[in-house]
Amino acid sequence: MKAVKMVPSLLLVLLLLVLMQSSVLCVRRFRGGRNPQQRRSPPPPTHRADRGDTTESFPLDFTAVEENMDNFMTQVKNLAQSLYPCSAQKLDHDMKLNFLVNTSVTCNDGSPAGYYLKESRGSRRWLIFLEGGWYCFNKENCDSRYETMRRFMSSSKWPQTKRGTGILSPLPEENPHWWNANMVFIPYCSSDVWSGATAKTEQSAYAFMGSLIIQEVVKNLLSKGLDNARVLLLAGSSAGGTGVLLNVDRVAELLEGMGYSGIQVRGLSDSGWFLDNKQYHCTDCVDTISCTPTETIKRGIKYWGSVVPERCRQSHEGEEWNCFFGYRVFPSIKSPVFVVQWLFDEAQLTVDNIQLTGQPVQEGQWRYIQNLGIELRNTLKDVPAMFAPACLSHEVITRNYWIDVQVKGTSLPRALHCWDRSLHDSRNNKAPPKACPVHLIDNCPWPHCNPTCPTIRDQFTGQEMSVVQFLMHMGFDVQKMAQQQGMDPSKLLGMLSSGS
Repeated sequence: MKAVKMVPSLLLVLLLLVLMQSSVLCVRRFRGGRNPQQRRSPPPPTHRADRGDTTESFPLDFTAVEENMDNFMTQVKNLAQSLYPCSAQKLDHDMKLNFLVNTSVTCNDGSPAGYYLKESRGSRRWLIFLEGGWYCFNKENCDSRYETMRRFMSSSKWPQTKRGTGILSPLPEENPHWWNANMVFIPYCSSDVWSGATAKTEQSAYAFMGSLIIQEVVKNLLSKGLDNARVLLLAGSSAGGTGVLLNVDRVAELLEGMGYSGIQVRGLSDSGWFLDNKQYHCTDCVDTISCTPTETIKRGIKYWGSVVPERCRQSHEGEEWNCFFGYRVFPSIKSPVFVVQWLFDEAQLTVDNIQLTGQPVQEGQWRYIQNLGIELRNTLKDVPAMFAPACLSHEVITRNYWIDVQVKGTSLPRALHCWDRSLHDSRNNKAPPKACPVHLIDNCPWPHCNPTCPTIRDQFTGQEMSVVQFLMHMGFDVQKMAQQQGMDPSKLLGMLSSGS
């Protein structure tokens, strides 16, 4: 039995020896000489490797292969990545623009909808990303949006290529677990939170076809390799994150109806888990920012001709607007979904009429902000897979710092990898992996109490702010808080500075 278990390891070791020998030949060929001069050994690679160095070495550890297969395979991938220049003088990391085959499915202004694609030959994993960018809900604010934010309503000036970042990056140092997936970026040009199914007519000035655009992209991709996929991850940020919640089951049902039931459809919703709470102070509903979240969606859902998940529609018949709010739609979703949400989301605070620029935040606003974190935390407690840092920010999975933010010592890429493994093990009737958490939420009570939160910058000066400077601006009373905690103010300041 022991000899049988050793066979895969021996084969992998043999494979690595061949790859290492090939790498020597590859490096010599690239340097243009058969007997290069002796060079000093390079220092071990840092966390973020130099992207321009095509001859980077990858030290390999052959010990305990059976016990740590994930780490071993990571080394194989890194070595393979270093050898890639042998077959390609120039790495092409860009996604290429493709317009939909079905030209009747369009952007708001009737221009063709489309998507950007970077294929990864041999990979059976696909990541489809839905862009965010607010919305409009009547002719007046859609006209204004068209004048000021036309790229979100028209494809007329889309570039031919796009470079992926964060979870869309093809670089393993920036995207440890999804770097070699087939990457698809769908630009947001429907202004309907990816929910509409209404064509442009002579009577209506705009088309709202977000839901149909997703369906058509998936159909187009089947001829490009998606038909052979094992996993399809539908991801999105902001309005795109809400779009994931609205569409992930529809994508799964589409593929199953077309005979591709073997493709595992999953969702990743980033910064799309909004609350239908009361604003800090009410204003007239004029545009997307001044309206309450519920009023905006109530008006929009009629204007867009929205499609919502069937099970959610049945639960909220006549009040389908409820399905745009994460905690209301989530119980009806069948597909596995991972939720990423800042506990103090800037977009949520904006629609709640909390202004974080200019004058320091008043005591009432400070209490409102803290209560928002508590409310959001309560709505997420029953979500099995989630990552919720106590930070003031918006969107994360396509940011270059997405690998740096941690909750309870676990990074977001690590949490997503654990989620992948747990889903795989569940399908194979195995126990979930140990020491691999997927339900991660900060417990500290105020914005940026997590020391790994993104850098805060003053919106007027652009200068970085320390946590203490930020909290003082937010109206945080150090003396009062220290008195309540029974400690010296200087000690509390030190704890805040270190993120304790």
